[in-house]
Amino acid sequence: MVRTLLACLAALIVATTPAAADRIKDLGGFQGIRSNQLTGYGVVVGLPGTGDDNLEYTVQSMKAVASRFGLQLPPNANQGLKNAAVVMITAELPAFAKPGQRIDITVSSMGKAKSLRGGSLIMAPLLGADGQIYAMAQGNLAVGGLGAEGRDGSQIVVNTPSTGRIPEGATVERAVATGFANSPNLTFNLQRADFTTAQNVAAAINQKLGFGVAQAVDAVSVAVRAPMGADVRATLMSTIENLDVTAAEPPAKVIVNARSGTVVINSAVRVGAAAVTHGKLTVRIDENQRISQPAPFSRGQTAVEQNSGVAVDEERRPMFLLNPGPKLADIVKAVNAIGASPADLVAILEALKEAGALKAELIVL
Repeated sequence: MVRTLLACLAALIVATTPAAADRIKDLGGFQGIRSNQLTGYGVVVGLPGTGDDNLEYTVQSMKAVASRFGLQLPPNANQGLKNAAVVMITAELPAFAKPGQRIDITVSSMGKAKSLRGGSLIMAPLLGADGQIYAMAQGNLAVGGLGAEGRDGSQIVVNTPSTGRIPEGATVERAVATGFANSPNLTFNLQRADFTTAQNVAAAINQKLGFGVAQAVDAVSVAVRAPMGADVRATLMSTIENLDVTAAEPPAKVIVNARSGTVVINSAVRVGAAAVTHGKLTVRIDENQRISQPAPFSRGQTAVEQNSGVAVDEERRPMFLLNPGPKLADIVKAVNAIGASPADLVAILEALKEAGALKAELIVL
């Protein structure tokens, strides 16, 4: 009877303990609703002598641009293309982007161009992974970097002048079909795989919309039954995204950056019973020379003697005890008590892991 009462009391305490809740939209997103990458090839003109300077593919690109307007350049023409540069264009097409909307683009030099500052991009198509044209790009570049060069070859470069951006520099010409309006089910995918979080998301949706509407498929995906129609599903997805759900506690991890000495310990880390001591050993060697003078009228010679001093200094630190299952604050307090540096902390954590006392995954970057 007493055990039953204690168990009920413990369950009541757990139930009344406030837990941090997250919105479902902050934990992941619906399948198919994502951005798409676009790439293109183009020519930037109007550069103040900082272009590619007669690279063969730059000449070919300029001939192709001229041919659009019915102008045929002679095969052996030397255009002196110091004011032009061939570039690669990259952009990200947002989900549900419609024809006529504008998106930002990034323009990067492919050849010997020293700077794209002051240049203008000639109209160029942007293609998706399927080879179809989804946007057209054109405009004046905004370059954050700069470069200068003297006649003796000395130069200075600030940031990256061979890369620039054109805000709203591309116009969307084709929309990407998401399929969310007529797919059999809506699928919500978590950013981080976790069976407990997936079950909690499904439970929150069922509590709001009715039992059986949502079902956790695996550690990432939650399938949601939804009626057909874009307008109905848009309302349903808005309701689901704003539901509060309690995310599961992440796995216990200790992240160690050996290059910078940064150590990050999350709140789930636990340590078993262990006794730890950490000392510092310093060996110091001093080299001194002593001059030995002979006695007067002894016909001796002056000699130089080496006088070496070797000393060992060992800093003594008392051993401290880690009780079973301490939390993050207890671990930090115990390590700070011995004045351990980040490098010392890494050594202590690795030793605890090898001893089986560290209940966490140790990741060394």
